[in-house]
Amino acid sequence: MTSEMLLHIESLGVSIGTERVLDNVSLHVARGEILGLVGASGSGKSMTALAIMRLLPRAARVTGSVCFEDRLLGAMSEVELRAVRGGRMAMVFQEPMTALNPLIRIGAQVAETVRLHRSAGAAEARSLAREALDRVGLHGIELERLPYELSGGQRQRVAIAMALVLSPALLIADEPTTAIDVGTQADILRLLEDLVRTRGSGMILVSHDLAVVSQVTDRIAVMRHGEIVEQLPTAELLTREHHPYTQALLAAARLEPKRVPRRPESALVVLEAREIVREYPRRRRSFLRRAAPRRAVDGVSLDVHAGETVGLVGESGSGKSTLLRTLLALERPQAGAVRLLGEDFGASRGAASRRLRRSIQVVLQDPVGSFDPRWRVERLVAEPYYALDDPPDAALLKANVAAALAEVGLCAADGARYPHEFSGGERQRIAIARALILRPAVIAFDEAVSALDVLVRAQILTLLAELADRLQLAYLFVSHDLHVVRAIADRVYVMQQGRIVEQGPTERVFRSPQHAYTRALLAATPQLA
Repeated sequence: MTSEMLLHIESLGVSIGTERVLDNVSLHVARGEILGLVGASGSGKSMTALAIMRLLPRAARVTGSVCFEDRLLGAMSEVELRAVRGGRMAMVFQEPMTALNPLIRIGAQVAETVRLHRSAGAAEARSLAREALDRVGLHGIELERLPYELSGGQRQRVAIAMALVLSPALLIADEPTTAIDVGTQADILRLLEDLVRTRGSGMILVSHDLAVVSQVTDRIAVMRHGEIVEQLPTAELLTREHHPYTQALLAAARLEPKRVPRRPESALVVLEAREIVREYPRRRRSFLRRAAPRRAVDGVSLDVHAGETVGLVGESGSGKSTLLRTLLALERPQAGAVRLLGEDFGASRGAASRRLRRSIQVVLQDPVGSFDPRWRVERLVAEPYYALDDPPDAALLKANVAAALAEVGLCAADGARYPHEFSGGERQRIAIARALILRPAVIAFDEAVSALDVLVRAQILTLLAELADRLQLAYLFVSHDLHVVRAIADRVYVMQQGRIVEQGPTERVFRSPQHAYTRALLAATPQLA
C-alpha cells in the first residue's frame, strides 16, 4: 500500500445474528480524494460507515480488514480507537438530534472534541469552537444556545462543526446535507471539498442524493443489499451505460417538472393567512433592559385553494417551520389572522378549534419521531379520531383505518404491526394514512420526503399526486428541496428572513425568477447531468 492511500477496505463483511448485513465490501480512499457511497435505504451505506469507525453493535461479527493510515483498525484496542475517532477520523451523523446532547450548550459540545484530543485550555477550546461554527455558516449564533433552540439545518451544521473542528485526516459524512437548505448545502459542500483538496484529507460522502454526490466526488460506489454493485469515476458513472440498479437510481433522481397546474380558476380558498407576525423573546443580556424580540415571521400572507398544491421554500432559519406551526394553530401570532374554510382558525378555541382541526392535517419529516413506538399501526393511524368530540365506534374506526392504509398502498393486516417493523418509506406511508383518516380539506407536508432515498421519494411523490387527484386534496408542501417542489407544486412562495420575497406559478418562478434570493437558491441547487 502506498503512503498516498489513506483508507483501504478489503473484503469487509458484517453479520448480525443470522443476517449478513455487509458482504465482501472493498473500497479505498486516497489522500485528497472524495468517494461517494450511494444506494437506497437499507443498502448498507451507513453500516459501512459504522464498520469503518468500529461503532458496530456488540453482537456484530466482522470479517475482512480496514486499514487507516497504514494501521489495521481491527487490531486496535478501544483506548487506541478512541484516540483515532474524532481526532484523525471523524463522522457526521445523519440525525443531529441523536448526535447532540440536548442538555449541553452547542459551544461546549464542539469544544469538548478539542479538549478530548488536545491538551487545550477552556479558552482555546472555546475559541476553536467559535471558529468551527463560523466556518459552517453559524456566524452570530451564540455558543450558549441549546440544540432545541436551533432549526434542523442549524443543528446539522453544529454536528458538522464538531467533526471538522480538528481538521481530521478522514471525514465520513453520512447524509450531511439532508436537513440543510440548498444555499447552506452548497456552502457546506464547498467547505468539505476545501478540507480535502487543500489539506490532503480524504472523505467518504454517504448519500442517497446523486445530484449532491455528483457535485464534489471523484468516484462513486453504488451499494445494494450490502454489496458494492458498481464503482466508477463520477463523470463516467453519470454518462455511460452501467448497472441496472444504478440506472434506476439515476432515473428516480431526475424529477420531471410539473407541467399543468391542477387547481381550477374558480376553486375556493381553503387556507388563508393574512399579515402574520410571529415573534420570540431573546435571552436577556441585562437586568435593566429587555432585548428586542426576534421576528421569525414578518407580515406573511398566503393562500391555498381547493385542489391545488402550494410549495413554500426557503433556507434554514427563514421562518418556514414557524409559519407552518402558526398556520396549524399550534402557535398564535402576535398579529394577523389564519382562516381555514372561511373561519378564523387562529383565534378558535375549544369545540370550535377541534371541529376545524379535523380539516387540516400534517405529515412531518421524521415519522418515527411522531409515532409512539408502543402503539400498533392501527392505533397510530386512528390517533386523530381521539381528539374529536364524536369519535366513531370501534367497528367503523377499524374499517376506516383499513381503508386509509389501502389508499397508501398498505393492507389492513399491517395495522397489527409496530412502526419498527416497517421501512422508512412504509413509515411515511403510515404517516400519510394518519393524515388522510379524517378526510381533511388540506394536508401540510413539512420536509416530508427529504430524508427518503430517491427510489422511495419517487414512490411517495407519485402516491401524493394520485391521492390529490382522486380525493381533491389541497397540499401545502414545505421543503428546502427545490427539485421536489418543482415536481409537485402548482404555485410556490419563496421565504427569506421571515418574509415572502417572491410568489407565483411554479414554472414561472423557476424559469424566470424575479428576486435575487430566488435566483441564488436556484443557482445553488445541485443539478444531475
